[in-house]
Amino acid sequence: MVCLLAVILDRWLGEPRRWHPLVGFGRLATLVERRLNQLPEKSTRSVCLGFLGALVLVLPLLMVTELLRWGLNGWLYLVLQVVVVYFVLSIRGLTEHGRAVSDALHSGDLENARDQVGKIVSRNARELDEQGVATAATESMLENGADAVFASLFWFLIAGLPGVLLHRMVNTLDAMWGYRNERYLYFGRVAARLDDVMNWVPARLTALTYALLGNTRLAWRCWRIQAPDWDSPNAGPVMAAGAGALAVSLGGPAPYANGIKQRPVLGEGPAASADTVDGALRLVWMGVWLWLGVVALLAVAGFFSGAGV
Repeated sequence: MVCLLAVILDRWLGEPRRWHPLVGFGRLATLVERRLNQLPEKSTRSVCLGFLGALVLVLPLLMVTELLRWGLNGWLYLVLQVVVVYFVLSIRGLTEHGRAVSDALHSGDLENARDQVGKIVSRNARELDEQGVATAATESMLENGADAVFASLFWFLIAGLPGVLLHRMVNTLDAMWGYRNERYLYFGRVAARLDDVMNWVPARLTALTYALLGNTRLAWRCWRIQAPDWDSPNAGPVMAAGAGALAVSLGGPAPYANGIKQRPVLGEGPAASADTVDGALRLVWMGVWLWLGVVALLAVAGFFSGAGV
């Protein structure tokens, strides 16, 4: 019930334009990082301070959540769960970002497409051609579908409110501190490793979801053969299976601020296009309804089993 209501609320309202809790958490994380991350790059103490920073940010909110669980009655806690899961999900927001890119590509407005894709990826959007824009947007839809949608649903179903909050906070810290550069290589290491651990199972369930809803045989082959070559242990299976499910080629060279990054090719088939971005969004939405359907069936089966029917 909580997952269904949260998805309906997200589809109806979308992301809050103001006062989003994750934005506030991000600002607090910035303050903590500036205060603690003042040691040389290669420092074991920097790793310890990164762990301390994550603990200071995460632990108080988890304690408050646990107190609310004991302090609120059943219906109020149910409402709280729906609201929190709504805040951590971003299905409509992901859809709006993806469609802004695909609509611009469909209309032939490459400049606008570059502007829109630059809002959701870290690569140098000004240097992307039409295929590069479509590739970047498709990869973002597939990967963010795993991180921001399916992983959130997974951790709520596994560990309730503390689980989904812990995952979302760790994922946000990884997005802010998990860079492999001079400033964050050691300070952000704990956040990056925690994010890898928490996303390991959800990423593979997401890859399986994409495979089941698309070209299953090709998705499975790409997942098995191509994913190990990707530098991320979780993004590799998700994007390889997603590319295979869409029967499209992703990956390859991509421009970043520090130069061209040569990446393995994922998937098989033609190059990405505006239709590919739309196809990735359909995979995410179909996957959400598939997960909700499976959860509903399990809930019904558990109810009848508990009732002795």
